[in-house]
Amino acid sequence: MTFTRSSTILLMSAYLLVFPFRAVGQATTSPTAGATETPENKPPRQPPDQTKPASQENLPNAPSSSSKEPSLQDLGFPPEQTLANPKEQALLDKRAHMLKMHQRMGLITTIPLVAALFSSTGAGGHNSSSTGRDVHLALGAVAGDLYFITAYYAIRAPKPPGTPTRGPIRFHKAMAWIHGPGMILTPILGAMAYSQKSNGEKVHGIAQAHMPVAIVTAGAFGAALVSMSFKF
Repeated sequence: MTFTRSSTILLMSAYLLVFPFRAVGQATTSPTAGATETPENKPPRQPPDQTKPASQENLPNAPSSSSKEPSLQDLGFPPEQTLANPKEQALLDKRAHMLKMHQRMGLITTIPLVAALFSSTGAGGHNSSSTGRDVHLALGAVAGDLYFITAYYAIRAPKPPGTPTRGPIRFHKAMAWIHGPGMILTPILGAMAYSQKSNGEKVHGIAQAHMPVAIVTAGAFGAALVSMSFKF
């Protein structure tokens, strides 16, 4: 098959027209298609989000650690019941102080009271002496003074309204109805007996009840003192 000169010229012209567009397409696609990724041309990776742990992404309803505990108002207590009352607190503090002093003074009163009982042997009877009577009188007077100081702290201690009396406190107060009047009668009867003995007379009349009343009084006082050591 033979080509004429005119046909050859047409083929060369068409080749020259198509070749530049083909070369441009290869130049734009070949570098990225055939080349491997290197650290220089590799696109940077986005760092993971550190603000939210991965374990919490799947727990949308997990409780927050910053949640507060329920307050007394949340539990149904009105605000006036949850506020401290300075007046009531001062009343309780005064009561606690006075009852503590009552307890201390009661223990101190026991010393001259027991000593007065033992000294009674030298104050009465046939072998009594004026010295024995004076010692017994002095110990009885000290025991009486301390007793009434002790009673003052118990009587004057404020008591909040509605406070129940139970257990050893009830027994302790019951004994007070015995040793209280006894501590009034004992020194009166003792003064009568002291006057009779000082005049050289034999103790007679109601003054003879001085010793029995003193023993009952001391027994009730000791029972009231010991009762505070037990819980019932």
